[in-house]
Amino acid sequence: MKTKTTASPPASAGPKQWAQTLAGYRDPNHSRSIFEIAVTVLPFTGLWLLSWAAIHYGYWPLAIFPAVLAAVFLVRLFMIQHDCGHGAFFRSRLANDWVGRAISVLTLTPYDGWRQAHAVHHASTGNLDRRGVGDIDTLTVREYQALTYWGRLRYRLYRHPIVMFGIGPAYIFVLQHRLPHIVTRNRRQAWFNAMATNLASAAVIATVIWFIGFGPFLLVQLPITLLAASIGVWLFYVQHQFEGTFWAEDPEWDLHEAALHGSSHYDLPHPLRWLTANIGMHHLHHLCSRIPYYRLPRVMRDHPDLKSVGRLTLWQSLSCVRLTLWCETTRRLISFREARAES
Repeated sequence: MKTKTTASPPASAGPKQWAQTLAGYRDPNHSRSIFEIAVTVLPFTGLWLLSWAAIHYGYWPLAIFPAVLAAVFLVRLFMIQHDCGHGAFFRSRLANDWVGRAISVLTLTPYDGWRQAHAVHHASTGNLDRRGVGDIDTLTVREYQALTYWGRLRYRLYRHPIVMFGIGPAYIFVLQHRLPHIVTRNRRQAWFNAMATNLASAAVIATVIWFIGFGPFLLVQLPITLLAASIGVWLFYVQHQFEGTFWAEDPEWDLHEAALHGSSHYDLPHPLRWLTANIGMHHLHHLCSRIPYYRLPRVMRDHPDLKSVGRLTLWQSLSCVRLTLWCETTRRLISFREARAES
């Protein structure tokens, strides 16, 4: 099904008008969706087998390259699960949910609980009064300064790159996701989904170990899982933790304003853009989360005014790591050093 080109709003248009315009791109193409699944699952499987073969035949250093690529394709699988959670990949809610649940066995992320927590994130992103669900913990300068010594130390450790992009992702995907999200409305359903995902993942792991052995499985799958987790957390971090992002308290907070200006346009090179399923066009995604990721480039081509909103290049994104606190005075994210200079 061909998407109709929608005229851009006038220059004075606000985020809400942009959201209404982007709604015209929501309709998924089922053939394209199935194709996207195939071109993600098949390379992932092939790269996994190639990595195992390299280890099996004694060429373990050569296993690193296919394992790294397999990790990236695992991230891409998660992006498909993510779109299913938004009801964006298929017209049928049932198809979205069961494809998402099937993929969750590989991504180690229980689908139903994550979907509900992620919906909370979309409904509250950039709201200083509704932080804590599905986002990176972010304190204001005043909140940080009011902490005890040990409180500041905990926050600084949490924000350290080794924890944020190394230990943290491993903990989240290997341990934390084994239990349901506590924010879900239906706790019984959340527990059932989490345990069902755990059992299905365990069955897949046990079957693979039966055929190839525990050692080779661990040598292949562990680096893939840990690297994919770190890549995923990095992408999510950059999508909202940048200097010009949007945060506001309830009276001043606006859903569409937060969507457009609180989410970045992570302008990656084309190969990385494809491998990460266009998730870098995150401001578009937050404006209209029902758009399938493969339609987002079309949105950008039709509405070039949106290209410069919240734009970050790959090089510029590296500086986002130092941004740790929201400054209420300047209304931007700043570093710990900048916070000391202002105190």
